[in-house]
Amino acid sequence: MTKATLTISSRNYSSWSLRGWLLCRMAGLDFMEEHVGLDDPDTRQELLLLSPSVLVPRLTDGAVTVWDTLAIAEYLAEIAPKAGLLPGDQAARAHCRAVSGEMHSGFYNLRSALPMNLKARHDQFKIFSGARPDVERIKAIWSECLAAYEGPYLFGSAPTVADAMYAPVCTRFRTYAVDLEPELQAYCETVFAWPLMQEWTDGALAEPDEIVELEVEF
Repeated sequence: MTKATLTISSRNYSSWSLRGWLLCRMAGLDFMEEHVGLDDPDTRQELLLLSPSVLVPRLTDGAVTVWDTLAIAEYLAEIAPKAGLLPGDQAARAHCRAVSGEMHSGFYNLRSALPMNLKARHDQFKIFSGARPDVERIKAIWSECLAAYEGPYLFGSAPTVADAMYAPVCTRFRTYAVDLEPELQAYCETVFAWPLMQEWTDGALAEPDEIVELEVEF
């Protein structure tokens, strides 16, 4: 049987590639990685937030091709129901879908102001005013989930789709030294210690490619 293929781009810069990869690994899917180079114009446009891209992440599994991150999550939840991508409780499952959808469709100012860059650290970064409501809303989502489901992940003891969706935000908050309440910092540390995140980060740190436009000194 032919392995599934997940098309991704930069491990260092592409938050959507990270989300898709985490979901596939969480589902236990046997897949190969196909990389789109940073010299691809569409990839650069997507990473620089100049246009959406249907190139990454893109999952091909037999006759099925899925290129939207939430669609990938739902597909994987269907084919691997025991993987726990979605909570077992119906109300929690609806809550997980809602906060994941909010991440998927919103927070444009945060994406623009705090692009993902796992190699970078900006200790004195000043977040522009337009992105601050996004930061506060994410903090509120995290606080609500951690209080309701008692952590250490957003929906309890194991990671779900929601954690895959918000994992890149944890890296952004670390890169740009966003102040977090202790319980939210503890959540980020849980995400950083997640073996799948450590594996992805190791790959990002070893990646030679750079996008000059995202390497400016803030």
